[in-house]
Amino acid sequence: MSATLKDIAKKVGIHPATVSRALNPRTAHLVNPATVAKVKKAAAALDYLPNPMAAGLRTSRSHTIGVVIPDLNNPLFPGMVRGIQDTLGRAGYTPLLVNTDNDPDIESHLVASLSARRVDGFILATARRDHPLLAQLSEKFPIVLINRVSDSVQLPSVAADEQHGIRLAIEHLYGLGHREIAHVAGPAWSSTGHERSQAFTRSMKDHGLVTSKRISAVSSWSIEAANECATRLIKADPAITAIVAANDQLALGSIAAIKGMKRRCPRDISVVGYNDMPFMDIVDPPLTTVRVPQNDIGSEAARLLLSMLVEEGSTSVKQVRLTPELILRSSTTHPRVEK
Repeated sequence: MSATLKDIAKKVGIHPATVSRALNPRTAHLVNPATVAKVKKAAAALDYLPNPMAAGLRTSRSHTIGVVIPDLNNPLFPGMVRGIQDTLGRAGYTPLLVNTDNDPDIESHLVASLSARRVDGFILATARRDHPLLAQLSEKFPIVLINRVSDSVQLPSVAADEQHGIRLAIEHLYGLGHREIAHVAGPAWSSTGHERSQAFTRSMKDHGLVTSKRISAVSSWSIEAANECATRLIKADPAITAIVAANDQLALGSIAAIKGMKRRCPRDISVVGYNDMPFMDIVDPPLTTVRVPQNDIGSEAARLLLSMLVEEGSTSVKQVRLTPELILRSSTTHPRVEK
């Protein structure tokens, strides 16, 4: 039989209500820190496990959070999910993870299922620029978007500073001497693709560079779509010496296109990716890319949602932007000078 709050209270010599406050991250600040330390030590010694069902009866909460991911095959998301799980776990919450395959019908079904299970809130990575489901959901649940924003409704979100990330890529290529730079953009329906494309246009303009006919959006976040897109760009403008891709998968597709046209990366065309997904350091060539703090995005999103649960009724919309960094590898070099 597992230990109870009363068992801990007896061991420490305090009231069970004080034990409950000390073990609750939202109320621990109300208890003397020395007492909190004693309670936690006693709880560990007794192998105490909190009873979320009992807590839910007292608070009308399930202590579960719906986490909706568009594609679990995308190496970007595991780090974010780990950050979410670790942060929620420390607060006594359990994430319920679902995968939508970027399908709106599947997403609606899964969100309805999570709602029926009385989750206390949602962390969503699936926002399209026009996303009617978000408006409906935000009327009933606290929501935090991760790595996404929405044009249709203002919601709290945690993502990388896309303008800064793309600027890092452009400044790196410009410093190497590149002036003929193209952009393999994400899908137009995607908030991430749209933001990074806008950032590319602004950064190019800031450097006095031309973007006309050098931006092309893929139909999907896939290597195959990027291969086709980059091939079109290079055939239409053979003067291109560098490509900034909207994510690492699109960068890999761009490199495949360069090889398919009997050219070499980076000797003929340099390529910069975005996100720094796992294994980008061992592809051929190792990919220069903008590293997004994946774990930190997940952790911050979980903290933001937990604060919303504590501050029920708050109408503030917090937009958190974390700073990415440029990771230099072998897919970029000075533009080739013809002799």
